Amino acid sequence: MKQALRTGLIAIAAIVAIGLYASIFTVGQMQQALVLQFGRVRAVLNATGEEKPGLYFKVPFVENVVIFDKRVLDLDLPVQTVLTADRQNLEVDAFARYRILDPLRFYQAVGNIGLANQRLASFTNSGLRNVLARSTRDAIVKTERGQLMHQIQEDVNRQAKALGIEIVDLRMTRVDLPAQNSAAVYKRMKTEREREAADIRANGDQSAATIRAKADREVTVILAEATQKSEQLRGQGDAEKNRILAEAFSKDPDFFSFYRSMQAYETGLKGSDTRLVISPSSDFFRYFSDPQGRATASAPRTPRGPTDPTASTGATR
Repeated sequence: MKQALRTGLIAIAAIVAIGLYASIFTVGQMQQALVLQFGRVRAVLNATGEEKPGLYFKVPFVENVVIFDKRVLDLDLPVQTVLTADRQNLEVDAFARYRILDPLRFYQAVGNIGLANQRLASFTNSGLRNVLARSTRDAIVKTERGQLMHQIQEDVNRQAKALGIEIVDLRMTRVDLPAQNSAAVYKRMKTEREREAADIRANGDQSAATIRAKADREVTVILAEATQKSEQLRGQGDAEKNRILAEAFSKDPDFFSFYRSMQAYETGLKGSDTRLVISPSSDFFRYFSDPQGRATASAPRTPRGPTDPTASTGATR
């Protein structure tokens, strides 16, 4: 009897524990919950801030709880091709950040995160196409990118409001030409740069030829002027030399004749193998027989000007 009573008490305690466990649930700080009774929503917890997170009770086996995340959720969109207003195809890669603002409407509209992501992706792709189709490529890529993303976010938010969702942020991470268009653009840019380089090289060659011709002309002019100047100076020097020699001859003709003869001997008798085919009694050797340079009896002296060192006719070396 006692054994049966103990077994009954244990069974009752187990049933009570199971019922108590099934009737208790918690809602975290980053969660919001719906309490459903036979599919009908009985309560919304921690959605608007009036219900605090914590421990709650429900009728076991009659009510069930659906938990939704209260944090900002991610939506990564696949790359899609968009046709712009100037008939340019662009590959757009975008993402969105959203949160569940009304869990009751969210549950009634989509029911779960997976289906919500599909609906939001459809809304976002439609918004991208509608807004970007009215804009040019330069506006999308450079000048109006921020404004366009704001317009797309507002457009998607109007549609997502029916799902109980708020779009927190929407960004286009990459906007680029398709691969085949990029190759064509790169080839065109390369051709343009090669043409510009060829023009620069041609202009450089032309400038170099002009500078080189100018330099050659200036060299010719400078050399001609220098040659002319040198000839003038040489002529002036020769004239001055002749004037000095003439003055020296007029002052002392005998000394000048002696000095010029000594220069002629120095020039004509250089080296150890000098040979002269000339008479020893010639006027060239007059200072060998007479220090005064007087003419010998066989070769009477004839008055003359200064002796030229190069006038040793018949000399060989």
